[in-house]
Formats: sequence, structure tokens, C-alpha cells
Amino acid sequence: MNTKPDIATYLKQRLKTRFVGRELHYLESVTSTMDVARELAEKGSPEGTVVIAGMQKAGRGRLGRTWFSPEGSLALSVILKPSTDEMRFLPAVSSLAVFHTIKKLGVQAQIKWPNDVLIQGKKVCGILIESQLESGELRYAILGIGINVSFDIRKYPEIAEIATSISAHLKQEVSVNDVIIILLTELERLYQKVAEAHHLQKEWMENMETIGRRIRVNMNGSIKEGVAETINQAGNLVLRRDDGSVMEIIAGDVTIVKD
Repeated sequence: MNTKPDIATYLKQRLKTRFVGRELHYLESVTSTMDVARELAEKGSPEGTVVIAGMQKAGRGRLGRTWFSPEGSLALSVILKPSTDEMRFLPAVSSLAVFHTIKKLGVQAQIKWPNDVLIQGKKVCGILIESQLESGELRYAILGIGINVSFDIRKYPEIAEIATSISAHLKQEVSVNDVIIILLTELERLYQKVAEAHHLQKEWMENMETIGRRIRVNMNGSIKEGVAETINQAGNLVLRRDDGSVMEIIAGDVTIVKD
């Protein structure tokens, strides 16, 4: 691995966190930060270890998709060791951390269930959570976050219709390193509040564009449509269908149905 300790040192010196980013690896180029973080977790790296890539060649998104990471984007993964019960709140923790980061930079964002972050309806961040079990016990979780920080989305026609970047809304270049500092700080703050799950979930729902909207959910090819009513205590989406029946969505690809 081609590492750049100068950037890692710079970031750690600026971070005021207690454990997130205390061990930090900055790699010029990797296939996926998720894979590197998993290797480190298997070798016993502590909770809060962060892997950041200058360029990611094969980033992964939810539902088996590829995550596009052009220059000017942020790709990082964090090793966390939540309890089995706390694990279900990671989508709320991670998406709220990104939401607050973008807000602190001066842009209003929204969350799309379960953990995409949008600006004016276009995707600016994708989040992937993977976990490792052993004998039914949760050993660790890897939280992957990809943010479109500072690039001209118009140069990438393959994603221009559905994606955006922070810099596009601020009309100026944004420092990826500044975003990292804010993001890791917010992530630790919210992760430490997992015990206050009720407050986390309330804030998550208040900033979610999905709730109250008519949506279409693709669950491995099975399409369900209705109104997104709420998020239950398990973090799952509650969908009220046109016949009045209610169903719980554990996982799926959500699309807002335009009026």
C-alpha cells in the first residue's frame, strides 16, 4: 500500500476526537477503503480506526452497486465495535454525521432512508455498512462513507442527472481535509449518543425527505408503492399501501414518486 503519512499526521493533529481517527491511514490509491479497513479489523486494529483513500478504484455502494469516486471526492471507512443492539442505529448515526457536516459547511441537505444524503434531491453521499459475526456475536462493523466534496459534476455525464457535489452549491472549491475533520468529529459525537436512541431517531426522521412522501421501493425486483409513514424502533421503514395495509421495509432501494 502506498501510504502518505504527512496527510495522516496533518489530520490527526487537527482532530480533537477521543478515539475516531486516533489511528488513521491515508492511502493514495486503493481498490476499496472497506477492504483495507476489514483487513485492519481482522488484525486487531482498535475501534475508531479510519482508512482514507486519495483515489478509490472499486468503491462499493449499497445493493451491490459501484460507488464512483472521482478526484475531489472523499472515500473513507471507519472500524466500529457496537453492540448488537447499537448496530441498528448506525444508519442514523452515519447519515446524521454527514448531514451535520454539510450543514456546517453552509449547505442544507436531506436524508433519504436508510442512509443516502441528498442536496436538492440529488445524491451527494452514499453510506455502506458491513459487519462481521462470529458464533452469532458481532465482532465489528465497517462504516464506509463516500461524499462528493469538490468537483464539477457536469464533467461526469454518467452521474450528472442524479448526483451533485458540495462545491456545486457553495460555488467554490471545498477542502476535502476540512470535510474529514468535521465529519469524524460529528461521527464520534453521535456514535457516543447511541444510548440516547430515541433522540437520535427523532432527529433522523426530522431530517429525512422520505417520511410523508409517496415512494416506490424495489426489494430485489419486488416493487412496493405507498406512503412512507414512519421509521420504527428497529430503524426500518413503515410503508402504508393504497389498500390501507402496512408493511415494514427492512432493506430496499427507495424512489420518491413525483406528483
